[in-house]
Amino acid sequence: MVEPAASRQMKDREVYILRAEQARAEADEATLDNVRDRCLRAEAAWMEMASRAARTEKMRADQLAAKALAPETGGASGQI
Repeated sequence: MVEPAASRQMKDREVYILRAEQARAEADEATLDNVRDRCLRAEAAWMEMASRAARTEKMRADQLAAKALAPETGGASGQI
């Protein structure tokens, strides 16, 4: 069975976490202090972006759930 394209794609948060892990690995391998510091700053930035992406995903899910529970208002719901 083939998965839908949306489920196969990585979420932004997952990409950011992978990049943070990569930056940490590069920091661990660095021999120069300035390179290690740069990699650690990059790791911190990627983790902050992952945190923001997680908050955004939660907000979107909460909004969708609220819309699903909210009763539809009159408007253009087929009334003439």
